[in-house]
Amino acid sequence: MSISIQNRQKQQKVDIGRVRRGLKRLLKELDCEGSEISLLLVDDDQIREINKNYLKRDRPTNVISFAMTEGAFGDVHPEILGDIILSVETAARDALTGHLDFMDEVEFLLIHGLLHLLGYHHENVASREAEKMKKLERELFFLRRHYHLD
Repeated sequence: MSISIQNRQKQQKVDIGRVRRGLKRLLKELDCEGSEISLLLVDDDQIREINKNYLKRDRPTNVISFAMTEGAFGDVHPEILGDIILSVETAARDALTGHLDFMDEVEFLLIHGLLHLLGYHHENVASREAEKMKKLERELFFLRRHYHLD
């Protein structure tokens, strides 16, 4: 199991040890112990640029995932799941709005991003597929944090 984490923001203190431990536990829970992922922590300006360049959405967002297992050559290195990019700035705002602890919000977004890397989707899919992802997100969050999200 290989987890690469880069913190390229200075807006918010992030417990990198907790993030790494959480990702390891999630990979184990999802039977992906031999997998590799990278996590990039950024601010809103950085994620807005990535969102604009790659997804044609000129706005910041909380998390973006780039799955390496999709596309024409997705089977070349199936152990490399891909990249998760998380805006710590947006996560902090979302945590305040949702009355969540900041690091719990980060963990939820890591779950969300990791599920995208594993092929789960919630946009432009049947409602049944979106619900499947939402249900699994909440189950994994409960396993990690021991409380239910609204």
